Amino acid sequence: MSLLEQLNQDMKQAMKNKDKETLSVIRMVKASLQNESIKLGNDHLSEDEELTILSRELKQRTDSLQEFKTAGRDDLVKKLEIEINILQEYMPQQLSEDELVAIVQSTIQEVNATSKKDMGKVMSAIMPKVKGKADGSKINQLVQKNLS
Repeated sequence: MSLLEQLNQDMKQAMKNKDKETLSVIRMVKASLQNESIKLGNDHLSEDEELTILSRELKQRTDSLQEFKTAGRDDLVKKLEIEINILQEYMPQQLSEDELVAIVQSTIQEVNATSKKDMGKVMSAIMPKVKGKADGSKINQLVQKNLS
């Protein structure tokens, strides 16, 4: 089942359950998918493109969450936490710390990286492998730790 079909099904269920938060998030994701589809001139997005959009939406909310926590906006923090939880249901299973370390170390060996100067090379090789399955900042920290 494609992401769009899953979203449509979940949207119908949210309407039946009168779940306004879920319905709002699903509509937002669908709008983002449709906007991207129009921008690319495609009728159908690939799984990678859908995953990129989901990741972008999740990252926007995660970044905003930190800012709202810093500003003491508890009302918005609670709302964003609900949205993040709903979005994470559509994301692929996240990789564990051990799996990430293994991927980072193998990629460092693949690209023959030896110092922090090779950081860009390593990151560009790793990110397609873990797309949507790990946070980029976490990968960045692991790469820095392994290159130092």
